[in-house]
Amino acid sequence: MKTKALRSNEAKDFRSETIELTEPQENAGSITMKIQEIPDGQNLICPFNKRRPVMETLNLADMSLKDLLNPAGYDCPCGKHHISTVQDIVIGEHALEHLIPMIRARHMQNPFVICDQNTYAAAGRRVMDLLSAADIHYSAYTMDSGHPDPSEFWVGAIAMRFSESYDGIIGVGSGVINDICKIIANNTKRPFLIVGTAPSMDGYASDSSSMVLSSLKISLHSNCADGIIGDTSIISQAPMRMLQSGLGDMAAKYTSICEWRISHLINGEYYCEEVASLVRKSLKQCMDSSNRLVSRDPAAVGNIMNGLILSGIAMSYAGVSRPASGTEHYFSHIWDMTALDHGYEHDMHGIQCGIGTLLTLKVYDYIKTITPDREKALRYVSRFSMEKWEADVRRVFGSAAESILEAEKREHKFDKEAHRKRLDHILDHWDEILAIIDEELPSYDELFQKLKATGAPVTPAELNISDSQVRSAFVHTKDIRDKYISSRLLWDLGLLDEAAELLF
Repeated sequence: MKTKALRSNEAKDFRSETIELTEPQENAGSITMKIQEIPDGQNLICPFNKRRPVMETLNLADMSLKDLLNPAGYDCPCGKHHISTVQDIVIGEHALEHLIPMIRARHMQNPFVICDQNTYAAAGRRVMDLLSAADIHYSAYTMDSGHPDPSEFWVGAIAMRFSESYDGIIGVGSGVINDICKIIANNTKRPFLIVGTAPSMDGYASDSSSMVLSSLKISLHSNCADGIIGDTSIISQAPMRMLQSGLGDMAAKYTSICEWRISHLINGEYYCEEVASLVRKSLKQCMDSSNRLVSRDPAAVGNIMNGLILSGIAMSYAGVSRPASGTEHYFSHIWDMTALDHGYEHDMHGIQCGIGTLLTLKVYDYIKTITPDREKALRYVSRFSMEKWEADVRRVFGSAAESILEAEKREHKFDKEAHRKRLDHILDHWDEILAIIDEELPSYDELFQKLKATGAPVTPAELNISDSQVRSAFVHTKDIRDKYISSRLLWDLGLLDEAAELLF
């Protein structure tokens, strides 16, 4: 399988061509890729003042990757201007060969290469060899850990080693390295390229970084990578746990889109069907390839990578993480924070999200059996004690508690008058809520079998998480951020504690 890139007469106009993976033909010796030529002389950069007009529908889900990266962006019927600042994406065999042209297109003469011990072995050495062969001076920092965490420590460690003379950043890795490099790129205003080493998460093309700040898991605004390279000869050899993690992170999109629609219905939260459709397309692409992950099939792994990147583009388009995360991510965040607070290891983000998605499907199966009771909901909320809640938050979240308590002073998630208004909307639109659940969510058994077939963990017990920890995590998913999710819906209905005891 070959990748292809086209170059105009000037390096600054270099732009990698869209690469779309196709299924391998039977008995074929290589994997084919569809290439769309760019006409000679065409200006690849559309001036910002020549945006396309607003259309009734954009059909983002039907656009090629090249069109999705249109630098002019798109005015959408949802009212937002959708744009991704990613400029180049190359996925395929030998994709790493495009690194040097991407570097030269950005006039990098002294880039800073960042990797960890594992990603140095996976691709970092090859990246540095390519730079040396191209006579490009570089500096490099290999974190003295195979598993760095997305913390202030590592951001600081890299920032202290960053020189003003560095004119670009090249990250070699996946989740943590990508997130840290995006923050460094944002702060230094340097162009940033990421050489992916695993299709393990959906943050490659997003403009946020999932970080730990003062023991609290948060999303920080950062920079999208300018260019993303997913060489299937590299990413298909990632540890199987990382391949499983990518699939788990994609499974989360079932519940995230469902909850986004429900919040739009109840709270009037911003929602874009165009962006949601793009996420559904990326989700289907990943799930359709899941049965070939175990064999490390390059086309399947490339499809997972492509789907994860599309999900990241969707987040950038929406300007929020809503299209990609919901209750299932909050399970993972709480397990992360608990592990950090108690000094033990937690599993990979996508692995936890996959299990969190299965748990959330159980929650929605329960919600479908509910007959809402206004009086029960009002009694439950009238008895809700903020003093007891604050004590519970301190007990559960430890050192992260103060950040959550401070956030509630701004958010007022548990305001009783606001609850009455939400409850009215819930009762008025209950049939529509049930219809959304049916439209968006697979059955528990269907997803369970897809994840299990890859060898991924499918129960909290496999991660040494007890039933009581699951119950506690679920109840407190409502507390982390002001995002309307399943636990908030059950709190509004007066059924949160009851559901937690029944389900977990």
